[in-house]
Amino acid sequence: MENLISSVNDIVWSNALIILCLGAGVYFSVVTKFLQVRYIGEMLRLLFRGQSSNKGISSFQAFTVAIAGRVGTGNIAGVATAIAMGGPGAVFWMWAIAFLGSSSAFIEATLGQIYKQVKDGQYRGGPAFYIEKGLGVKWYAVVFAVATIISMALFLPGVQSNSIASGISNAFQVPVAYTGGAVTLLLALIIVGGVKRIGNVAQVVVPFMAGAYILMSVVIILMNFSEVPAVLSLIISSAFDLEPAFAGVFGMAISWGVKRGIYSNEAGQGTAPHAAAAAEVSHPAKQGLVQAFSVYVDTLFVCTATAFMILFTGQYNVVNPEGGFIVENLPGVPFGPEYTQLAVSSHFPALGSGFIAISLFFFAFTTIMAYYYIAETNLSYLNTKNKKWMLWALRFFILAATFYGSVKTAESAWMLGDIGVGIMAWLNVVAIILLRKPALRTLQDYMAQRKAGLDPTFDPEKLGIKNAGDWNKAIGTDAPEALDQRELKAV
Repeated sequence: MENLISSVNDIVWSNALIILCLGAGVYFSVVTKFLQVRYIGEMLRLLFRGQSSNKGISSFQAFTVAIAGRVGTGNIAGVATAIAMGGPGAVFWMWAIAFLGSSSAFIEATLGQIYKQVKDGQYRGGPAFYIEKGLGVKWYAVVFAVATIISMALFLPGVQSNSIASGISNAFQVPVAYTGGAVTLLLALIIVGGVKRIGNVAQVVVPFMAGAYILMSVVIILMNFSEVPAVLSLIISSAFDLEPAFAGVFGMAISWGVKRGIYSNEAGQGTAPHAAAAAEVSHPAKQGLVQAFSVYVDTLFVCTATAFMILFTGQYNVVNPEGGFIVENLPGVPFGPEYTQLAVSSHFPALGSGFIAISLFFFAFTTIMAYYYIAETNLSYLNTKNKKWMLWALRFFILAATFYGSVKTAESAWMLGDIGVGIMAWLNVVAIILLRKPALRTLQDYMAQRKAGLDPTFDPEKLGIKNAGDWNKAIGTDAPEALDQRELKAV
């Protein structure tokens, strides 16, 4: 079975997908004139604006739900895996896909908002919705929805719970089955409350968990501040095959950097648009910009913190593609959260391992919460009969996958997770490339209204965007007159 999983993973994560993701990021960066740089101030301004409603959550809640999905085991175990398989240079390619992917994240989140609908009394949206309404291809939308439900409910929860169980076992010697059972029970108590409860939990837990982890990493970076130039040099030289010690792993550095980068920040994967669509905003570009910033939080802040801690302390191995190891500082230690635990423990022996285990619990647990919400949204899209029965079946499967993942091997868990991420990325990146025009038109409209001194509102008909979800019902009769096409082109 593991050989079959490995073969499927190799097909899904061929060089073609890596080129597609990088190419899409470059293209969207160019056509948006590098919004990820130009509009950082606007992203921060919008982050804390807006309020929730009876149909939607606030911009900040949507941001935290998206961060909950993005900041997970990929930020701790995933970074360690990238370094182990691709050398320190993989970190550079994680940065590259985050920087470029921020523009892709804007496009997909904006599309999620444009084509959102009110279903089950709340805003629902995501790739399945914009594929059907924007492209008009129903079967493609159904394929994405089914693939996403399978990935979110079966393939991906195990990666998170496996890392939680492994981290807690290493730190506190708690049997993995006990940890798996506790995580599963806690998850059950939250997901039965739906998106509102998930949003309420995420807005409290996410800032706390990310802040505490980054604070710890900043302390360690300051303790090793004189080594920062050497570590940066190692990362960059290894990324381009210029470091003699890592010569020959150039392709692996790109492959694992992009793979783990996408797994971690999810830019272009198609998960974040679900949370973005749930936000109550007056213009889709508002949430698009907020979600673009979340990619920075995930990779440029949290993943970089992990990478620096590991590289400062030398607590890592690097696998030689031809067999054996290029670097083996930790004989017999499997790649995963152990690298990060050992890195922190080398500075803080009394609390390092436990701190990472607790951080990993919060990171990974909130990610599983986000997985459930995404799966539920796609189930809602399919509009199946006997919804209550299907909803409880979904809850059962994600809880079962969470428990099973905690007790199975890490390698098979990661491969299944990679397959799920890869399939979604293939389907979504192609879709957002085809749907680029509505998203770009929306960005132009937003900036034109901002330039005119308005608080932007969205009128899809004025922009020639058809089938734009429930926006026509939402804008009312007192919305400001949208700018015409000539004014948009001038911005």
